[in-house]
Amino acid sequence: MGRTCPTYRMLLEQELESWSSFRRGLRKEDQEAFDRIMFSVRSHASASSNSARLNPFEAVVMSALVELYRNEHKEQ
Repeated sequence: MGRTCPTYRMLLEQELESWSSFRRGLRKEDQEAFDRIMFSVRSHASASSNSARLNPFEAVVMSALVELYRNEHKEQ
């Protein structure tokens, strides 16, 4: 029997793909920053899959915020 609901990782990739035209509109250095943020979002996918949100973008934003906060406080 197959799954009826996509996994969070599948939804995440769909969400990130939906931002590809936004990414293409960024300057090169901003594209690199965007890519680093998306990498960090993927690294928090396991925690995000536990949150069971209907809108995967909420988990994307929270993952990015956690990573940015962590990096900010690592430097202090």
